[in-house]
Amino acid sequence: MKKIICIANQKGGVAKTTTAINLAACIAVSGRKVLLIDLDPQSNASSGLGVSVGAGQKGVYELLLGEATLEEVIYPTEIETLKVVPATVGLAGAEIELVPYPERETRLKQAVERSDSLFDFIIIDCPPSLGLLTLNALSLAHSVLVPMQCEYYSLQGLSHLLKTLKGVKRALNPNLKVEGILLTMYDPRTLLTGQVKEQVTTYFGDFLLKTVIPRNVRLSEAPSHGKPIVLYAGRSKGADAYVELAREIIARSKLSPTL
Repeated sequence: MKKIICIANQKGGVAKTTTAINLAACIAVSGRKVLLIDLDPQSNASSGLGVSVGAGQKGVYELLLGEATLEEVIYPTEIETLKVVPATVGLAGAEIELVPYPERETRLKQAVERSDSLFDFIIIDCPPSLGLLTLNALSLAHSVLVPMQCEYYSLQGLSHLLKTLKGVKRALNPNLKVEGILLTMYDPRTLLTGQVKEQVTTYFGDFLLKTVIPRNVRLSEAPSHGKPIVLYAGRSKGADAYVELAREIIARSKLSPTL
């Protein structure tokens, strides 16, 4: 069964794009066909997989505006079963340009649903905001994966994000579920990490994933080489964590808790 997962958090610097890249890659190396959609104007998910779009080439911006089909904006990666719809320069202005369009919150859904049967999983990397681009991803997705750094500012924003997701569920996507909350940059040696995990477990325990992503130098290095962690440093702690996350996501694909 095809599954569409949106990676979202309005707070930046929580390993959202790192998670999108490496979750997609680890699911793909398991033999599933995966599509990663880069919906962040910074295009880090695209470059992190070694995909760059030159002048005259099309990407997710053209897909949103109806100037290209999904098949026309799919690019290959080093992993045969992993494809990418990259972000292009024009995406930075897309939120303003989409305002006059009818059904502007569901443009991505309309474009992708025609051909989404080509893939087992679709992973969407969202910008660090809850604007129109993220709403397009939430309208399409079956579930939302929320990366969360182990610090109090991230904890404070979590309640707000979950309330927003409930609003999206009511207004745009009644089938939307929470895939889970993923603790990132996890360092068990610090007192703060333990306190934050305890708070998340107490208040959001139903959503907390078993896998945690540790602080790992190799994870930070991999994007500069245009490779996911399983290709750059397959025996690192970061690679082990994302392989485990992929296994957990595949196993719970029909068990995501409701909002």
